[in-house]
Amino acid sequence: MTSDAPDDRVSGRNGAGIDLRWLAHRGGGSAAPENTLAAFRAGLAAGFRAFECDVKLSSDGVPYLLHDDTLTRTTDAHGPAAAWSWARLQRLDAGAWHSARYRGEPLPSLDQVLAFAATHGVWLNLEIKPCPGTEVATGQAVATRAAAWARQHPALPAPLLSSFSLTALQAARAQLDALAVALPLACLHERFSRSDIRVAQALRAQALHCEWRGLRAADVQAVHHAGLALRVYTVNRAPTAARLLALGVDGLFTDRLQLPLRVGG
Repeated sequence: MTSDAPDDRVSGRNGAGIDLRWLAHRGGGSAAPENTLAAFRAGLAAGFRAFECDVKLSSDGVPYLLHDDTLTRTTDAHGPAAAWSWARLQRLDAGAWHSARYRGEPLPSLDQVLAFAATHGVWLNLEIKPCPGTEVATGQAVATRAAAWARQHPALPAPLLSSFSLTALQAARAQLDALAVALPLACLHERFSRSDIRVAQALRAQALHCEWRGLRAADVQAVHHAGLALRVYTVNRAPTAARLLALGVDGLFTDRLQLPLRVGG
């Protein structure tokens, strides 16, 4: 994948022609229940070809999509997610919390999302979102599955792996090195700091992802000078998006699927 190469920062597209500036947050932003296949379908229908989602491990080692450490907010179950097997997780309703239209929408496995990416030729940012204590296992599992998928689909854009957890990213990097597969990594941070650049370089990452507030043109320039791409979250207003693109950021995560049209593409 060439999404973080300097020429892609200029064009805003990767080698497959995918616009990398706009990423649908958690699959479909606010248009559908987050981290579900319904969300990805909504994002695709709105014109998005780049998607972010959160990946955890079930108690029996199956990578699947969920943001929180508990099931309470986005499913019809309650309590910590870490103890649930995939057989139990896939029976949950992950859509009714959003609206009646999506009642019965299940949690998807990572394999199902990768199959969606293969069918539609889209680009995935897989955020490694480990439950407490599973940082290494989750990083290894996501890296292994994404690497296998990339080998099976060499003509498609390879997934990017990101995380707030340095331990998870280090585990993913070690696994990718052991498999001799070059997938792009991105370090996630709440607020940008120049020290983040050194962390990304130590991981041989291709990008930094951070919260957009407080970002300055000099920060963007410093990241680019280090040979890294810079993407920001979560941008939901057109004036903010236009200003950030003018600063030179390489991508914006958004919950508003109409935002690219409002900003002008």
